[in-house]
Amino acid sequence: MSPGTGQVYRIDWLPGTDVLHGTCHCGAQHTAEDPVLMWEWMLAHPEGHDSEEAVR
Repeated sequence: MSPGTGQVYRIDWLPGTDVLHGTCHCGAQHTAEDPVLMWEWMLAHPEGHDSEEAVR
């Protein structure tokens, strides 16, 4: 097994909705209904991860 990167990405589903809430390893947060868009945002770090842009 290869060593991990130490970066943790977390995506939670908000029950009763179609909304996903993601937290990047840098602490930025984002919401989206499309899981593909959520992962694109996560993996684009640090683009779009400043506090004013991140939470939508």
